[in-house]
Amino acid sequence: MSGKGNRRIHGDVEGEPVSVRDEVLAIVRAIPEGRVMTYGQISGCMGSRISPVAVGWMLHRCPEDVPWQRVVNASGGCSTDRLPDIPGGLQRSILEAEGVEFNLSGKIDLERFRWHAPPVDTPDGAWD
Repeated sequence: MSGKGNRRIHGDVEGEPVSVRDEVLAIVRAIPEGRVMTYGQISGCMGSRISPVAVGWMLHRCPEDVPWQRVVNASGGCSTDRLPDIPGGLQRSILEAEGVEFNLSGKIDLERFRWHAPPVDTPDGAWD
């Protein structure tokens, strides 16, 4: 370390580090009622540091205050219907109660109901 002490090579990081899981959950908590995001959108908001599949696994065991139902697959469908521990149709019924509409094929019109998160470089607290 020749005289540089404990200084980081790439500079000091301010504030507390945020885990990838905490970042995913913060984005999902920010999705307004009646709107949805896709797993891929959330991955993209995070600079693709994790895959859309990883986003899904993080939501599979999320805290009760996280509106997991507002995250859908890239075609606007409910991927949770394939999971054995979530009753079929649950995600759809919760979304419909929030005002989200499904077409006859069971898909959401993403042009109408997709929510676009604020840019990543928003000020602190923007996800609150």
